[in-house]
Amino acid sequence: MIFVTVGAQIPFDRLIRVVDQWAARNGRDDVFAQIGEGAWCPEYIEWRAMLSPIDFRERMREADIIVAHAGTGSIFSALELGKPILVMPRRAVLNETRNEHQLATAQRFCASRNVTVAMDESELLERLEHLQEVALTERIGPYASKQLLMKLQTFLNEV
Repeated sequence: MIFVTVGAQIPFDRLIRVVDQWAARNGRDDVFAQIGEGAWCPEYIEWRAMLSPIDFRERMREADIIVAHAGTGSIFSALELGKPILVMPRRAVLNETRNEHQLATAQRFCASRNVTVAMDESELLERLEHLQEVALTERIGPYASKQLLMKLQTFLNEV
């Protein structure tokens, strides 16, 4: 099953539209999307506007792959569950978010072996056509490492 999520704050119709069209062309009936309160509703994939936190986590657990906006919550949840994830950033220039933080997040994760990034619709479609190549992720723990906590403590003590 492919689980698609746009997060809980802002719709991301551009992502949902590409996945819906891809699913229709490829006869995929194993796609479920959490789409937010978007202006556009999918025709070919199962969807809900919002999910409870429990249902969201269960969908992530059941998924073979996750397709998401470049939100750190979605990315870290997938990594914690050891799920392959394909992300596309929202763009402020397209009025999909307040600033380009998701673009920066996506660029940072481009170098990661654990997150596959599509910077736009054409790259997303290309990655969807080759889902078997989306990297399997190494699981991360649910808590920050001791090394990170020590670095943060050192930083805060210097401030």
